[in-house]
Amino acid sequence: MQIYNLITVIIVITAVFGYINFRFIKLPATIGIMLISLIVSLLVIATGYIHPGIFIKITDVIKTIDFNTALMKVMLAFLLFAGAIHIDIKKLKRESAAIITFSTLGVIISTFVVAVLMFAITKWFGMPIGFIYCLLFGALISPTDPIAVLGILKRAKIPSTLEIKISGESLFNDGVGVVVFITIYEIIKVGYENVSALQIIWLFLREAGGGLLFGLLLGYIGFWMLRSIENYIIEVLITLAIVMGGYALADYLHISGPLAMVVAGIVTGNKILEEEVSDITRDYIDKFWEMIDEVMNAILFLLIGFEMLIIPFSQTLFWLGCVTILIVLLARFISVIIPISFLKFSKTFERNAIPILVWGGLRGGISVALALSLPKNSYSEVFVSITYMVVLFSIIVQGLTIGKFAQKLAKNKK
Repeated sequence: MQIYNLITVIIVITAVFGYINFRFIKLPATIGIMLISLIVSLLVIATGYIHPGIFIKITDVIKTIDFNTALMKVMLAFLLFAGAIHIDIKKLKRESAAIITFSTLGVIISTFVVAVLMFAITKWFGMPIGFIYCLLFGALISPTDPIAVLGILKRAKIPSTLEIKISGESLFNDGVGVVVFITIYEIIKVGYENVSALQIIWLFLREAGGGLLFGLLLGYIGFWMLRSIENYIIEVLITLAIVMGGYALADYLHISGPLAMVVAGIVTGNKILEEEVSDITRDYIDKFWEMIDEVMNAILFLLIGFEMLIIPFSQTLFWLGCVTILIVLLARFISVIIPISFLKFSKTFERNAIPILVWGGLRGGISVALALSLPKNSYSEVFVSITYMVVLFSIIVQGLTIGKFAQKLAKNKK
């Protein structure tokens, strides 16, 4: 199928599912679209028992979609920039200590906790996996992605300080998680016996530090161009150039594109608010990136739902996935409570911060994309299957209950 026809089909299906959800189901858009795509996937699987040819044709189409490339090389740049451009840097600075700690130390703690427990549990299931590969799984499953439920959190009226912690962490730990994943993957490729501690540190600093500095440069260059003209069409095009050109250049320079997009988005969004930019420009840029965010998220969650058709499952993998869900939640709890234990001496945290941060720490498309990026071997099939189960549980169960959960905690507080 030609790429244009494939994109057309995806857009049409997304629009139809979005309409059905908004008109009848009335769930948050992304979660509703994903649920419908999951139901359709199950119907396709059931149809396959009666008409195998139909199932084969549909799965062949799904297989032509390179989910890893679609998300990591195309959609992620837009999603991170769109999310970051609406972040208030003043609020971000006030919560910077917590955000930086959660998105760095928290990701590393979670990576190691998941690795240790997976190393033990896979032996118990009779499919032992080397510790370095368990670390790789820990890195791909640790980044949280609570952006999809920020609307629910807002309706639940959680404290604004906690909301900025969640949104800030989700933006930065996506980038940090990818850097940790790349670092561990490079160690595996060359052999850990051939890598020194200094080389590992340099690789991490080059990816993360280079991405942050490059994003800062992109943001200021982009804003200088925005301020120097008065044409909202060209100005929207400039923001597109920041994202598309900047992400491609970051990839060429071997620095973190995700972190660059987060910083560029924060700089661009806040400079537009602070400096002399026309109201029409500000309004168009804001609405354009809000629309991009919604559309990209809808397509992403549609694809996550349809991935069920091609992801391998077995009874053993199902039960391993169930245990992995508990492991990931435990790792999230530990990766939240340890940083808070250190930070509480210098910073006050909301009374319900720990349970909301733990339950609101959703896993999303990035984890699935990273799992699918692994080369085909005996571990990759296991990682893809259990990652998919963790993500589904996270989005459906945690995503649909986080609002009521936060409201209940707020009532108990009173």
